[in-house]
Amino acid sequence: MTTALSAAATLDERAAQLDADDPLAGLRERFLLPPDVVYLDGNSLGPLPAAVPAALDDVVRRQWATGLIGSWNAAGWWEAPLRVGDAIGRLIGAAPGQTIAGDSTSVQLFTALDAAAALRPDRPLLVTDPGHFPTDRYLADAVARRRDLEVRHVLPADLPGFLAAEGERVAVVSYSPVDFRTGELYDMRAPTRAAHDAGALVLWDLCHAAGALPLDLDGLGVDLAVGCGYKFLSGGPGAPAFLYAARRHHTALETPLPGWTGHADPFALAHAYTPAPGIARARIGTPPILSLLALEAALTAFDGVDLTRVRAKSLSLTGFFLRCADELLAPLGFGSVTPADPGRRGSQVTLRHPHARGLVAALAERGVVADMRAPDLLRFGVNALYTSHRDLLTAALRLRDLARDAAYDPAPPTAGPVT
Repeated sequence: MTTALSAAATLDERAAQLDADDPLAGLRERFLLPPDVVYLDGNSLGPLPAAVPAALDDVVRRQWATGLIGSWNAAGWWEAPLRVGDAIGRLIGAAPGQTIAGDSTSVQLFTALDAAAALRPDRPLLVTDPGHFPTDRYLADAVARRRDLEVRHVLPADLPGFLAAEGERVAVVSYSPVDFRTGELYDMRAPTRAAHDAGALVLWDLCHAAGALPLDLDGLGVDLAVGCGYKFLSGGPGAPAFLYAARRHHTALETPLPGWTGHADPFALAHAYTPAPGIARARIGTPPILSLLALEAALTAFDGVDLTRVRAKSLSLTGFFLRCADELLAPLGFGSVTPADPGRRGSQVTLRHPHARGLVAALAERGVVADMRAPDLLRFGVNALYTSHRDLLTAALRLRDLARDAAYDPAPPTAGPVT
């Protein structure tokens, strides 16, 4: 008991020092976080940025209520997908005119996968990670059926060897730089280069990376990328996703859903489809203005923020939590799944425990919001814009107390369909 108390006291001192030295601490004021809640689920849904309520109020009460249909022009609604896309582009290393926002992640993924396959029509293979998020795998299968391709599931570590052996048959490779379950970070440069050396295209899913770490899509020569707006970008539940297509592909880019807003002259209402120039051809239907402008307001939380500092603090946070887990939780049967190597760590820590669901539910009742992935993973997402080291110590201490005292239901009643 004395050792445990000593460890907790030492960690408390360390958290206080790290937070006192944090140059990003003031950014927490850019979010409306509930008092007395430690929120560690921003890798699923980011909290409400302080700029969003006023922006939405203006959109609803002035732009919509007063401006009515005229706001498509007067308030810049029509240009919003491109404008918001460029704002996201600044966070992912994309020059203007290559990123668009407005449809769901699934729609953007389908669009990007199909367009990539169309750019390599004589190649029969679509390669993806067997551990990819389910939607990525489902849509890879759907595009393969549509394009008469064969899907190959290849682990990230095995991709270079696979491309060396069969690369000339590969149309597109589709991966994520961050494992959504474990938080493991994968290199983007080497797989992109290996795919290009084989003549294939690369699609990256940035849902767990955009806004969490510096990205350089243009510098890496990435072909296509997609990402959601509701995790680290904090655009709100169901926020529009984004699609990046490198400028060199725009002229030949054929999207599978040629909607009217992607037409070169949408209000001519022509019988035949002529794609708009540039990334605007990736537009599909009428943009969801309320959610799109909420996302635009949310992105102002990054104004003046250096993402290299965000990454440095993220690593400090996850490293500190791994230390907390090792000293406070490992003796109680918790194991860390997230790599200890900072270079292989995204912006979350995942622990393993057979009672993950019960523990996450009990933590929520005690003011710590995390999540779990079946069957036994507890995920703790950190966002350097608002998470503190004190938050992580609080989470670890409450989790320790729950496990030590068996103060939780190992199989709690289901609160609803979302875990």
